[in-house]
Amino acid sequence: MIEEQLAKAIELRNAGKKKESNQMLLKLVEEFPNNVVVNYQCAWSYDVLGEELKAVPFYEKAIKQGLTGKDLEGAILGLGSTYRTLGEYEKSKSTFLKGIELFPTNNAIQVFYSMTLYNLNEHNEAMRFLLKCLINTTEDSEILSYKKAINFYSDKLDQIWE
Repeated sequence: MIEEQLAKAIELRNAGKKKESNQMLLKLVEEFPNNVVVNYQCAWSYDVLGEELKAVPFYEKAIKQGLTGKDLEGAILGLGSTYRTLGEYEKSKSTFLKGIELFPTNNAIQVFYSMTLYNLNEHNEAMRFLLKCLINTTEDSEILSYKKAINFYSDKLDQIWE
């Protein structure tokens, strides 16, 4: 029964009926307050409504109570990004660092992490992450022809050679 209701709420969100989806998910949270997937989906529903502050406790609860797999990956990205948009840069940074540790091949987490680093005025580190992500994901032949150089310079942006 819960799976059917959850699927319906997600279907509503995907169909652009965000408020209706959110209301359905809130009812599910009331009925199943410790269900990690329901909490995660409820957080997500607040995010798509642009109500980031309301999303935070649901993300935190889902993660703390043992969300796993792709859902955990999405929740970490969602929570880290939400913290960043709320100006909670240190919380965002620690969330993304946890995400990078758990999901080292998730380039989206690394890109969002670089945005947080930018907000923390850690510009060199932000650029390093973005450049590494770029050279590891692009199919652009012009960029790829300079992959070795971009990789080399990614952590030496302030160095001057004489």
